[in-house]
Amino acid sequence: MDIVQLLFLILFFIGNYSFSQELPSTVLRDLDGSSINLQTLIDSENVVVLNFWATWCVPCINELDAISEVYEDWVDETQVKLIAIATDDTRTKKRIRPLVNGKGWEYLVVYDDNQDLKRALNISSLPHTLILKNKKIIQRRIGYSPGAEDELYEIIKNNSN
Repeated sequence: MDIVQLLFLILFFIGNYSFSQELPSTVLRDLDGSSINLQTLIDSENVVVLNFWATWCVPCINELDAISEVYEDWVDETQVKLIAIATDDTRTKKRIRPLVNGKGWEYLVVYDDNQDLKRALNISSLPHTLILKNKKIIQRRIGYSPGAEDELYEIIKNNSN
């Protein structure tokens, strides 16, 4: 096993464990193309979930659809805020707005222009979910399988005020 494989394995196993990491300050775009500083979107009082996704990623869409079905209850019970961060490139970013409008997702959807935030957080696979508390990353979740939204909700409940 070479050093690159070893580092990948270490990062993979660390990815699903709790840790505290500062969130970089970066600018995202809303669906109208307006600039938004990520720090202004993050609520320091409550849990915030950042979900990195793309229009071409079927597990991403499945996860966001599953969360959408229960999101209103999550907000009522925990005041959680979910921000779906699209990471599509210039070829596929035109699909974001029609997909979001068709799905009727109730959470904020923004676009990571040039994938700066994705790179800054070393996100290499989608879907990739970050759970934040006090503006710090407390947990990462990579991938999606049916029912994972229930596990995510347990983490949210356990970290809510």
